[in-house]
Amino acid sequence: MGLFTLIDPGYALSGFLVGMLVGQTGVGGGSLMTPLLILLFGVHPATAVGTDLLQAAATKTAGTLVHGLNHTVDWRITARLASGSVPTTLLTLAMLSRYDLSGPTSSRIIALTLGFMLLLTALSLFFRRAFLAHVGPVLERFTGRQVALCTVATGALLGVLVTISSVGAGALGVTALLLLYPRVPMASIVGSDIAHAVPLTLVGGIGHWWLGTVDWPLLGSLLSGSIPGIVLGSYLVTHIPEGVLRAILATTLLVVSGRLVF
Repeated sequence: MGLFTLIDPGYALSGFLVGMLVGQTGVGGGSLMTPLLILLFGVHPATAVGTDLLQAAATKTAGTLVHGLNHTVDWRITARLASGSVPTTLLTLAMLSRYDLSGPTSSRIIALTLGFMLLLTALSLFFRRAFLAHVGPVLERFTGRQVALCTVATGALLGVLVTISSVGAGALGVTALLLLYPRVPMASIVGSDIAHAVPLTLVGGIGHWWLGTVDWPLLGSLLSGSIPGIVLGSYLVTHIPEGVLRAILATTLLVVSGRLVF
C-alpha cells in the first residue's frame, strides 16, 4: 500500500490550514485542531488531545527551524517557559494515568475543559490590546528576576492546561509573553512561543501515547498537511496583518467553545 493511500485528504487539508495559521500567529494549534477532530471528524476527545499533542510537537519543530533561521527565537525566554512546563506536564500525566480516559465521564471532563480553554483563548485574542494597556505598565516595574519567575510560572500553568486540553500554548502563551517582554518584537514573541511548544507538546504527546490515546494513522495524515502549512506560515509572518487573522480566529473559537460546552 502506497504512502499517499494512507493519507486522508480531509485531515491533511485541516492540518495544512491550521499549521499555516500557527506559523503566522503562534496561535491556533490545539485551539483549532482538537475541536475540529472532535466536532467535525467525530474523534474521541482523549484521542484528539493525545494525537494533536504529537502533531503539534512535529509541526512546531518545523516552525521553530524556520523561526530560528530567521533569528526570531529568544532562547532565553523559551528555556524559562520550558523549565516550568515540562515538570507540570509530567505531574499532570501521572494524574491522568489514574483515570479511564476512554470512559464517558472523562470524555465530558475533557470536552468541558477544552471548551473553557477555547473561551479563555478567544477572550485573550479579542481583548489582548486592552489587557496589555492596563496590566502592561504594572509589569514594566518588575525586576529581571521577577520577570524570569513569572515566565517560569506561566510555563508551569501551560503545562497543566495543554496536557489536559492541548489548548493554551499559543494564545495564552503569546499574551503572557507580550506582557512580560514588551520590548521584544512580535515576530520573536511568536517564534519563542512556538519553540517552547516543542518540548511541552512532545512530553505531553509521549505521555498520551503511553496512556494509549494516540491514533497513529490520523497523526500521519495531519502531519502531511501541517508541516508544509507551518513552514509557509512562518515565512509569511511579516506579510499578513496579524489583527485580521486574530479577529477571525477569536470569532471561530467562541463558536466552537459554545458547541463543546453546551
